[in-house]
Amino acid sequence: MASVLEQLGVRPIINAAGPVTRLSGACMDADVIDAMGEAARVCVDIAQMQAAAGQLIAGITGAESGYVTSGAAAGLMLATAACVTEMDPGKMNRLPDTAGMKNEVIMPRSHRNFYDHAVRSVGITLVEVGISDRFSGAGVRDTEAWEIADAITDQTAAIVYVAQSFAQPPLSQVTAAARDHGVPVIVDAAGQLPPAANLKRFIREGADAVCFSGGKTIGGPQGTGILCGRSELITAVALQHLDMDVHFDLWTPPPALIHKAILPGAPQHGIGRPCKVGKEQIAGLMVALKKFVAESDETRYARWLQRMEHLADAIRDLPGCDIRIDHHRAIPVLRLALAHAEMGMDLARQLMEGDPSIHVSTSDIYDGILIFSPVCLSDDMIQPIADRLKQAMSG
Repeated sequence: MASVLEQLGVRPIINAAGPVTRLSGACMDADVIDAMGEAARVCVDIAQMQAAAGQLIAGITGAESGYVTSGAAAGLMLATAACVTEMDPGKMNRLPDTAGMKNEVIMPRSHRNFYDHAVRSVGITLVEVGISDRFSGAGVRDTEAWEIADAITDQTAAIVYVAQSFAQPPLSQVTAAARDHGVPVIVDAAGQLPPAANLKRFIREGADAVCFSGGKTIGGPQGTGILCGRSELITAVALQHLDMDVHFDLWTPPPALIHKAILPGAPQHGIGRPCKVGKEQIAGLMVALKKFVAESDETRYARWLQRMEHLADAIRDLPGCDIRIDHHRAIPVLRLALAHAEMGMDLARQLMEGDPSIHVSTSDIYDGILIFSPVCLSDDMIQPIADRLKQAMSG
């Protein structure tokens, strides 16, 4: 019998680009798949399941509470909405109309990226702060913490900080400035795992809400994310995400997630309602998260490094190429630099269009560099990659 992919006419690819969404993220462990199958066979109260998952997330991250979202971008949107409305059901009902609310969100200019569309979708005004001369090549300056503090007004609902190893100013300085003005800080840490210590780091440095991707290196379902932070923000998230088609008198949300007694009534379906998360996704992500923290960073790195070393050995004789493994990252990658930079785009296209179809990271393509990541590869994929490279280069 034909597989489901064959029936759909979709061919599998070899994903050497890494666990990016457009290439369907990473492959899941058998235990994760089993957990999703088990959950699929029964019905549960989703709020109860979110509350239980939130307690596990809180224990692992050191946050007061946690929540499962449909990806890190959904977490950004929900966290922003929670900062704007706080616990006011009337405000929740009016989003994305933010008239009369705190509706400005501050962001360092050098942190802007395509994903902040999720923040803007709440209906806020994004306030860019600082200058990014160090990226434009015009100088050494970047946004400084005092500039963020100076931009805070009585309309400031939150500050969004995109975590990167090179991000400036330091998060601890941003959270200190925010605390002085009573403004929450949301951290986009979607791709900041490993190291596993980052699950605790941003909360420890004073963040009020932190978003992680669940479908990348954690190894959970691709359509999941983790949001952790202050309990009142997570409650506001839940109220704007869950199915709220309930009679208030019959509504019994878990107190660990929602304190019904402090609400004048239940809000309507919230701005996060399109970002549904199923029981199967919650179950799979929780198993993946536990397995991720159970494995040491060193063991994980060694497994990935061995895969890259095998690929390097297999293509050592490629003509006109400089091959090296970049060890100075949380994830080791192989960098294949071509003698003629203009060949990079053509080689990447040949790999994609061939059989098997091989996708690589093209972040440095204009410098003639193709980058191979080990995260989504299995050992039996190494030789096909090497064979296709040799075939393409010989042509």
